[in-house]
Amino acid sequence: MRLAVTVYSTSDSFPRDERFCLTQQIRRAVVSIPSNIAEGRGRGTARDYRQFLLRARASAFEVQTQLLIAASLEYLAETAAEEIIGAVEEVIRMINGLIRYLDQREQ
Repeated sequence: MRLAVTVYSTSDSFPRDERFCLTQQIRRAVVSIPSNIAEGRGRGTARDYRQFLLRARASAFEVQTQLLIAASLEYLAETAAEEIIGAVEEVIRMINGLIRYLDQREQ
């Protein structure tokens, strides 16, 4: 959720004409990460949880790509982009760890 808050506040500085394009898309993707994790956990089965973790991870990769695009368009300073992308990579590692844990429990 901290990543979502960071991306939201960072994307406030994107140009106004991007409000309904890249800004909206990156915000939807970043919010879907914790939302999918929560929904999957609430489903009650490890199989469902794993499916939603995969969706959350896909959204994290989407956010990473959108941040790279924003940086290429110079909507973000290079240092800010690197810092946030590093946070996305950490989220991806955590999700991968949860997926591995569920896979090991299932065996």
